[in-house]
Amino acid sequence: MSFIPDTDAEALSALFSRRSVLGATAAGGLLATPLAAFAQSAGASGPGEAEITVDQARQEPIPIVIPNFGAGLGEQISGVITSDLNGTGLFKVMSGNVPPGSTPDFSALKAQGARAAVAGQAIGSGSVRVEMRLWDVLSGQQLQGTAYTASTSNWRRIAHIIADVIYERMLGEKGYFDTRIAYIARTGPRHHQITRLALMDQDGANERMLTNGEWLTLTPRFNPVRDQIAFMSYANNRPRVYLFDLASGRQQILGEFAGISFAPRFSPTGGSVVLSATRGGGSDIFVVDLASRAKRQITNSNGAIDTSPCFSPDGSQIVFNSDRGGSPQLYIMSASGGAAKRISYGNGQYGSPVWSPRGDLIAFTRIGSGGFSLGVMNPDGTGERILTQGFTVDGATFCPNGRVLAFCRQSASGAGGAGFASGIGTIDITGFNERPIRISTGASDPAWSPRNG
Repeated sequence: MSFIPDTDAEALSALFSRRSVLGATAAGGLLATPLAAFAQSAGASGPGEAEITVDQARQEPIPIVIPNFGAGLGEQISGVITSDLNGTGLFKVMSGNVPPGSTPDFSALKAQGARAAVAGQAIGSGSVRVEMRLWDVLSGQQLQGTAYTASTSNWRRIAHIIADVIYERMLGEKGYFDTRIAYIARTGPRHHQITRLALMDQDGANERMLTNGEWLTLTPRFNPVRDQIAFMSYANNRPRVYLFDLASGRQQILGEFAGISFAPRFSPTGGSVVLSATRGGGSDIFVVDLASRAKRQITNSNGAIDTSPCFSPDGSQIVFNSDRGGSPQLYIMSASGGAAKRISYGNGQYGSPVWSPRGDLIAFTRIGSGGFSLGVMNPDGTGERILTQGFTVDGATFCPNGRVLAFCRQSASGAGGAGFASGIGTIDITGFNERPIRISTGASDPAWSPRNG
């Protein structure tokens, strides 16, 4: 029997160093190793491949059997995998018995209507070994076989990683389940809310407060290559951009500006931050080098408000919001500065632009007709599409593969703030499958991490 090629495990091991809970052999780490294939059933066709596209799965979700991985921890792992896959709207998870130690009964699985099936088991107590095999039911071939060994405290991450592998092998692109979302946790009455910088898994689990709520805190953004978040804080009543180190909890001011600094975003390499800073009655955009802390001004607003800058994935361009033409609209310019080109021409005011990690779309908020709309457009301004609307829908952030957006949705408030709610939801870039993320507090300002962020 030959070993199944396991490029996923190799890629994971390269990424694991980004999270302190993981390592090659440490007690708290996670080790991924390939599993040998069983002898294939007679009459099986050639090696299974990702034959289903995301668009096809939107029209007809992939029926897949996810069995119980065992009592206790195994059942919890199966539950998270099921929730991850069902939550995309691209899979239809079915229960069933798929023995972990032998080739499945493909005839029975076909009769059940399954397109794919997973076999798995969780073994151990202080540390856990989770074995997982993914089968293409139609071809009768094993698509993936991997065993994950880690401390039991990492069981949820193992489940997310397995869901990522299934997503990739079935759809041909990377999953986004083993990621986190930084956000602003909100508690208290509408007009006097306590705001805290916070972190959670992409499904709302493992909520963690990073700041104590003493000062108003806004707009967290992940560094794409370091365990670091940039955010705005009103600490000591001086609104400025700070850097937060996730490993140490240390906070530091990012550059001294004469006015207010705000709206930070990291460059694709993580070596600099683009932000806005007030100057007189307007604001300009600056790039701050993290190593030298040198500041470089790249717009000259002449009293207009230039804000919400965001790099393109290749770092060559910046999209931003400006009222230089009389109302807030979206503009694109070279990352080195120079002339800017307007790209938004719909009815209303535009803001909060963010570039997709694929480079093919820019998400935005549009204000008009008494409400907010969340949409996407091509980088040249064509192809504008509204995904969802509401009293307030704002602050879009793309998941790492560019297929899903997280955003903030707020409701109107009545007398004394009654009825107000602020939460985070997700939606597919086609406007498909909008879902709330369930957490224990109010929330706003989401920022999706890179993979393993």
